[in-house]
Amino acid sequence: MENKVPEVLYIGYTWPEPEATAAGVRTLQLLNFFKSLKYKITLCSAAAKTPHSSSLEEYDIDCIAIKLNHDSFDKLIAEINPAIVVFDRFLTEEYFGWRVADRIPSAIRILDTQDLHSLRHSREKALKKGTIFSPEFWQMQEITLRELASIYRCDLSLVISKFEMDWLKTYSSIDPSLLYYLPFVFDSPDAAQKNDIPDYVSRKDFCFVGNGKHSPNIDAINFLKEDIWPRIRNVLPEANLHIYGAYFPKKIIDLHQPEEGFYIKGWVKNVGEVLQNIRVNLLPLRFGAGLKGKLFQAASLGTPSVMTAMGAEGTPFAELNNQLGTNPEDLAEKAIRLYNEKGQWDEAKQSGLKLLKDEFGKEGFHTALHNTLQDLYQNLDSHRHKNLTGRMLLHHTLGSSRYLSKWISLKQQMNQKGLDESITG
Repeated sequence: MENKVPEVLYIGYTWPEPEATAAGVRTLQLLNFFKSLKYKITLCSAAAKTPHSSSLEEYDIDCIAIKLNHDSFDKLIAEINPAIVVFDRFLTEEYFGWRVADRIPSAIRILDTQDLHSLRHSREKALKKGTIFSPEFWQMQEITLRELASIYRCDLSLVISKFEMDWLKTYSSIDPSLLYYLPFVFDSPDAAQKNDIPDYVSRKDFCFVGNGKHSPNIDAINFLKEDIWPRIRNVLPEANLHIYGAYFPKKIIDLHQPEEGFYIKGWVKNVGEVLQNIRVNLLPLRFGAGLKGKLFQAASLGTPSVMTAMGAEGTPFAELNNQLGTNPEDLAEKAIRLYNEKGQWDEAKQSGLKLLKDEFGKEGFHTALHNTLQDLYQNLDSHRHKNLTGRMLLHHTLGSSRYLSKWISLKQQMNQKGLDESITG
């Protein structure tokens, strides 16, 4: 691996949207990791591009549109012949993993889980049903079986949260050698950057940031509107709450009520400029998984957050008791106190910056991941030999998925032939 520049194929569930989603930020960080090591990168996706999709050509990354259930993908990967293939979320591995394993078996297959989708969906299901969420409830869900199977089929799965690493080690039988902890990572701000951060008196108001395609965000906005914001506004009648994010549905847009200081602002191109002028960021998530991108971005800009345990899960932010709330009354009280008390606000600002520096420094994580990939490349056969469950699942997937995909492809060809005949006839 050291004697050549490796080719990396990144298969995206969507085209990255770093200015709209935390998943997009995660993807861009991973691509930048490979770029820092001079890897040649090709990114492909079967999704349609949106106005928020990043233009990755400026990063010297080849971008190629692909099709689902189409043999043209086999030809593409044979031509690229990558040393590493990264699947963006387990759904992408389900679609394309068997083709990669079949056509280029020597390539390292990496799954970037983004967050544990099965954990997020199971928690949402339990909340809506009024059922107590438990490990047993999670284990019973079909999506859990699918996600775990995908992890087994890959050589390495990147897990963004320490909580999720512990969860998988405790409640699944997955060998730890198949898992790798890689959170959001950051460059440590220098003194000049820290001095440029607006101070307490230069800021005002509250905000919430999250895209409307993510159901935990929709729930959190409604939670704010109905239970938390009225309590804050009653004590701070001059304060406002600004809600930012792409893809808001009409039911969220209709919550816009300036007379109550509740503003639905929608997408903003540079949310960093907003966050650095807000006094307190609110993150009242009631379910979800992974790490919360805007918690990290806010902390990097010196903006303290008041959050639920779910919002801080898997991070040292969960130990900041002055910023953690357990119910609407508690969240409102913590937010009001942080907003009003400069000393506590300054302390929270410094705590956030220190946590990013101590726990999420980019250089250390990137060096460790590079070493892990080197070791994996050199010992891939023995690594796979020990993963008996993964080999068994891949064996059956190669059979079932191959013939299902061929059937779908043939059906599409027949439908197209019938359409062409009807047009020409």
